[in-house]
Amino acid sequence: MNQWDLPSLVRRLDPPQGPVDVVLDTDTFNEVDDQFALSYLLAWRERLQVQALYAAPFYNENSTSPADGMEKSYQEILKLLELAGCPSYKAVTFRGSQNYLPNENTPVPSPAAEDLARRAMGYSPDKPLYVVAIGALTNVASALLLEPAIAQRVVIVWLGGHAWDWPDNHEFNAFQDVAADRVVFGSGAAVVQLPCQGVVSAFRVSGPELRQYLWEANPLCNYLVSLVEESQTSHHAGPCWSRPIWDVTAVAWLLGGRFMESRLAPSPIFQYDHHYSFDLTRHPIRYVTTIHRDELLADLVQKLRGLGGEGGAL
Repeated sequence: MNQWDLPSLVRRLDPPQGPVDVVLDTDTFNEVDDQFALSYLLAWRERLQVQALYAAPFYNENSTSPADGMEKSYQEILKLLELAGCPSYKAVTFRGSQNYLPNENTPVPSPAAEDLARRAMGYSPDKPLYVVAIGALTNVASALLLEPAIAQRVVIVWLGGHAWDWPDNHEFNAFQDVAADRVVFGSGAAVVQLPCQGVVSAFRVSGPELRQYLWEANPLCNYLVSLVEESQTSHHAGPCWSRPIWDVTAVAWLLGGRFMESRLAPSPIFQYDHHYSFDLTRHPIRYVTTIHRDELLADLVQKLRGLGGEGGAL
């Protein structure tokens, strides 16, 4: 393990069993699942104590550049905080990187990366800061490059990459910034990976479920349902559909790990050709293998119905 304290690292990789301090790094405007994940985090704030929210860059049909994606994500966070009845968190919401890492040694400074580098130094291996990342890892990798000592003071829970036995690793969060992936997974930090295709793609919701359980529960729920329905319409989903809301699973891991199965395994190496390679001598991470879809969806809708309005029990 060289510079890593293996027993301490393994302890940090266990699912937390009580209240924890959390920051969320999210490309909130990219897809509808980020909005669900942020809302779920806010709904569990008696257990998941939010310290900061970071806007991550993204670049696809919903943005004109990584910087534009980050700014749209920042504004979407602020909108959701109002709908959730949590406007006080605007004071700890930070803009992130405007570009991806130019290489594996050069950070992209931003208010988000600088806040994480500074904030995490107030924690310790025995009481780490939990970093839930549901976008490209640019902000998180930049913080590690700005202050390498935080690697022993954080647990990074990342929704990204595909299952290790998937034919390729051309997954949106992973391929946007492979240099950042390599920084994070090579840093020796405690990392929990929730792979997309082949694992958390099983966490899906259908239109009838959204209408039955969330519609008219409160303004936030109405907004979330409308986002999904508009997205499905724009993609010509047809009359019968379901879609992943996978980012929720990264928040759910913090709830004692009861909604999923996982194992320890050596940290994979992200390759620039969008495949993995493996070295069995590398430090361990926790790799999530299975999602208990029905149990997690029941908890999600129950919590969202009670957030930001008059919602109640199912």
